Amino acid sequence: QVQLVESGGGMVQAGDSLRLSCAAAGRTFSDYTMGWFRQAPGKEREFVAAISGSGGITSYPDSVKGRFTISRDNAKNTVYLQMNSLNPLDTAVYYCAAARYLGARNYRDREQYKNWGQGTQVTVSS
Repeated sequence: QVQLVESGGGMVQAGDSLRLSCAAAGRTFSDYTMGWFRQAPGKEREFVAAISGSGGITSYPDSVKGRFTISRDNAKNTVYLQMNSLNPLDTAVYYCAAARYLGARNYRDREQYKNWGQGTQVTVSS
């Protein structure tokens, strides 16, 4: 079990950037694939990004590829999501999630992540 706490959300304008952080505590951080998901009102929670335990493998959906970057600092037990060129469609609650020893083929499957943070709101105005 690992405890996750997100921070860095807020209200920005279209075209702005924002960096989310997720601090983890409880188990060996590098054992965990870390993911970011988001959920807009009335919509299902969707995959945003994932990074392997070592940081060597990342994955993004087409909707954020080239705009968002996931990274991690295993010495600080923290994963980041740098979000650039934000637009109103990016408005959602963003969740950090952790999955131990998750294979890359399952990165996008939210059911594979057993540990979740409380979420942080990101609002992008036009």
